[in-house]
Amino acid sequence: MPAVVRGGRRQQGGGASGGRQAPASRGRSGRGKGPAVGIPAKMAAIGRLDLSARAVGISLLVGVLFIGGLMATGARAERVGQSVSDGVDGMVAGMGFRLGRVHVTGASDEAMPAIQAALDVTAGQSMSSLDLDALLEQVRGVSWVKDARVVRLLPGTLMVEVVEHDRLAIWQANGQIAVIDGDGQVIRGADPRQYLHLPLVVGTGAELAAAEILPLIEARPRLRDRTEALIRVDERRWDIRLKDGGLIRLPADGTEAALIQLDALDQRHQLFERGFELVDLKVPGTLGLRPAELAGDLAAAPMVAGGL
Repeated sequence: MPAVVRGGRRQQGGGASGGRQAPASRGRSGRGKGPAVGIPAKMAAIGRLDLSARAVGISLLVGVLFIGGLMATGARAERVGQSVSDGVDGMVAGMGFRLGRVHVTGASDEAMPAIQAALDVTAGQSMSSLDLDALLEQVRGVSWVKDARVVRLLPGTLMVEVVEHDRLAIWQANGQIAVIDGDGQVIRGADPRQYLHLPLVVGTGAELAAAEILPLIEARPRLRDRTEALIRVDERRWDIRLKDGGLIRLPADGTEAALIQLDALDQRHQLFERGFELVDLKVPGTLGLRPAELAGDLAAAPMVAGGL
């Protein structure tokens, strides 16, 4: 039968006495010690993997550089797949790079609780799992914070550097009172009762214009120490209300020049010691003065007007 014939041929071809026989593979020495015929070369190469100390060291270096690159850029490994992320995080944690400390600098005692709450991190988590960009935005979202910087320090420290809004003044308008910074921004969460040492600015638009006039007042200690409030009028100019009830009206333009005129008047007549009800400097180069009672020779008339 055909099956018998084919089987016989195979048997004959594989015998020792007849047919062709595949030559044995020889090694480099010419002896038959090589791998058996029919085993693919790629599989045969497995036995020749380079496991020298140099090769192992290069492999470890490549792995460390890969992990370091992820951590340096702050990129989350989800961008290359969640499975890769889990593997990298586990590897980094296994190497001892776990979050053990969060160090915040530049934050006041008032701002610290809000900043700590904004940092959504857990002690012991892998350092590579920290999303630095997200953490930065969370810290910047705190009302006390003007700017921030977030840095990962290996093996296990998260450094947060904070720049807070400066506390410029207390602003009162429309029955509300708040603490503002140098840009006129309200600092949410700041209790004005804790900042009574700050100057008081009053009126619509006062929060935006305060940064311009307050340095001029600060440069004049005699006026500064007697000032109770700065009142914004028609969002154009300032009135200065003194603690003794006196009022100084400043012009819409040339505020500093008007204050220089006031300085000269005070030097000649010790105006602040004598007291007055009103000093009107709204018109540049002129002076209107209403002295207080019992103010000596300055009380000669209910209202004195003239040029300076």
